[in-house]
Amino acid sequence: MSNLTFFKFDDLGPSRDRAPLPERLMEGNPQFKSWEVERSSDDKVLTGIWETTPGTFRSIKGGTLEFCYILSGVSEVTEDGKPPVRVEAGDAFVMKPDFTGVWRCIETTRKIWVVYE
Repeated sequence: MSNLTFFKFDDLGPSRDRAPLPERLMEGNPQFKSWEVERSSDDKVLTGIWETTPGTFRSIKGGTLEFCYILSGVSEVTEDGKPPVRVEAGDAFVMKPDFTGVWRCIETTRKIWVVYE
């Protein structure tokens, strides 16, 4: 077994498909796909790929810290009480625990995520 895991973008396997919780949906009909790539042996750190189609929904992190790296698409992330921030391919950011805000997908957006729970 190797201690090195590569993201195989052309062979992610089947996705986990879902949508925002009804109480978090704000506009449109965004659909999510996610692929888990790796998790730590204690299940505290997970990483994978996530994709959303256009629409707007609330994002609530709770106690989770999430690093995001945008692979493709265009979205706006707006932390409650702050101005919107446009994110697109090549952008990287961290959503800290207790982040609450709005994710507005303008063009289907795909990102790498790493979460610490």
